[in-house]
Amino acid sequence: PFNDCVKMGHEAGITAFIQPGGSIRDKDSIDYCIGANLAMVMTGLRHFRH
Repeated sequence: PFNDCVKMGHEAGITAFIQPGGSIRDKDSIDYCIGANLAMVMTGLRHFRH
């Protein structure tokens, strides 16, 4: 997810995120989670197909 999605989730009370990883903007989301003391797990697996 992009950083704004993680921020919105956090504001809604979500404290853990699961995502496949591999985005060029992963670092933004990771940095937000670290700063907000949230958990983020990267599975390395896609959860949907286009």
